Amino acid sequence: MGTYAAVVLAGGAARRMGGVDKPALPVGGLSMRDRVLAAVDDAAPRVLVGPGNGVADGVRVTREDPPGGGPVAATAAGLALLDPDTTLVALLAADLPLLTRTAIGDLLTHLDRERSVEGVCFVDADGRRQSLCGVWRVAALRAGLARLAAERGGNLAGAPVRALLAGLAVGEVPWAGDGPPPWFDCDTDEDVRRAEEWVR
Repeated sequence: MGTYAAVVLAGGAARRMGGVDKPALPVGGLSMRDRVLAAVDDAAPRVLVGPGNGVADGVRVTREDPPGGGPVAATAAGLALLDPDTTLVALLAADLPLLTRTAIGDLLTHLDRERSVEGVCFVDADGRRQSLCGVWRVAALRAGLARLAAERGGNLAGAPVRALLAGLAVGEVPWAGDGPPPWFDCDTDEDVRRAEEWVR
């Protein structure tokens, strides 16, 4: 596989957790945000969209417009910081504390094999796509953003991810590795406790 970039979306409101900075919460002694960034430490560049306090050196930091504008607006902000020749990007939520470099490698391998698709993402046991745990062709995402912006009068705030990916050919990847699923996200305090148990 060639090089790839990573865009990590960390600007959510975490309403179900009282509005805390959810990606900054620790799991196994390391913030969820930093765990996701570590899983893509071979990506170039790595872009964090959201609060960047204490972020590792070399990570590019930006905010969506407006702040809190949702994952599609955050995706647009992240893609704007990619190098012009970047063709592949891992698009990831920042609350995936169980994500591993092996899982990212599986996605990249599937995308390399499936030349007819414009992105791949994990699917859970019920067949639900985990769209913010995937790898995508940058050109396809940019085209989706342009289409969506035209449909919404240039306003991407509040747009759902499914609208961004509508019409894209997506490869679905079931998790076949050892350990817990890499797409497990932490939306509640109970989810954080479960993740802690898994990483012990």
